[in-house]
Amino acid sequence: MLHVALTGNIAAGKSSVAALFADWGATILDADAIVRRLQEPGTPVFDAIVARFGPGVLANDGALDRPALRARVLADPTERKALEAIVHPAVESERRRLLLSATGRGLGIVVSDIPLLYEVMDSTRFAAVVLVDAPEALRKNRLVELRGLDPSEADALLAAQMPASEKRSRATYVVDNDGSRDTLRERAWLVWRKLVSQARARA
Repeated sequence: MLHVALTGNIAAGKSSVAALFADWGATILDADAIVRRLQEPGTPVFDAIVARFGPGVLANDGALDRPALRARVLADPTERKALEAIVHPAVESERRRLLLSATGRGLGIVVSDIPLLYEVMDSTRFAAVVLVDAPEALRKNRLVELRGLDPSEADALLAAQMPASEKRSRATYVVDNDGSRDTLRERAWLVWRKLVSQARARA
């Protein structure tokens, strides 16, 4: 099995590359999807978040009010660290469980989609790291125009992550997403072929 990490700062286009890799035969372990599942009402993570942050982070339907929680942790690094201390260990435990169940599937390439890879994990645990990147101005525009965020909130989200320039030098492969969808597909395919070759060399 070839275990690969896929990462990229917010609005870089990481999810688009993950979808392409899945189409080409990879098993995808999506950290964001794991987080959403672990934060559903009634779960230990949900209960811990409500106990720490109070009812102000709940929506009318009893689920987490994600925008309210996001605004709170972006405004205070201490609050962000408190949330990470609740969420990250649970996500890592679930990711390990899913990784074991994925072993041997398909082409034997398992891609862990981890937005904050360099911020919260040891990247050397993976056989390769694929970074999806785009210029910061373009990413901000995507957050504002496509996701409807306020420009100041977009700036805060961008500032909360390690600069992409630091990640580029540490990644095994970089997929630049500053052009068309067809261009992104072509660039991702070149990296995918290298991953397939790497997986076959291990077989």
